[in-house]
Amino acid sequence: MVHGTLEVLLVGAKGLENTDFLCNMDPYALLKCRSQEQRSSIASGKGSKPEWNESFVFTVSDQATELVIKLMDSDSGTSDDFVGEATIPLEAVYTEGSIPPTVYNVVKGEHYCGEIKVGLTFTPEDVRQRGLPEDFGGWKQSH
Repeated sequence: MVHGTLEVLLVGAKGLENTDFLCNMDPYALLKCRSQEQRSSIASGKGSKPEWNESFVFTVSDQATELVIKLMDSDSGTSDDFVGEATIPLEAVYTEGSIPPTVYNVVKGEHYCGEIKVGLTFTPEDVRQRGLPEDFGGWKQSH
């Protein structure tokens, strides 16, 4: 099993359905990888073309098969609106090490409702950092 850190670069989104009728929406992203969840800043007034350019770091193993990014519209006074979500498979980043910013479809139910641009980098954890002695599994050198 591979352990390490997954760095997610949330670049931006476009073509999103504006959920606010009177003004531009204030989108933010919820990033979830297994039980870990992180939240981006709110792109105030950016409407259907928000840009974040924010990085998030998750501690992962290769059992984490996907990253889910939910896009929300921050509404003061009422509950935030769900804009859509993108599910990004992680298998490729485990084998490649990094994936440059790539566009993924944002869907709401079964309907396409825009796209999001995300870059991924996976850094495997060095086994020695996990507290195993350096001679673990090998012969100690005798003098």
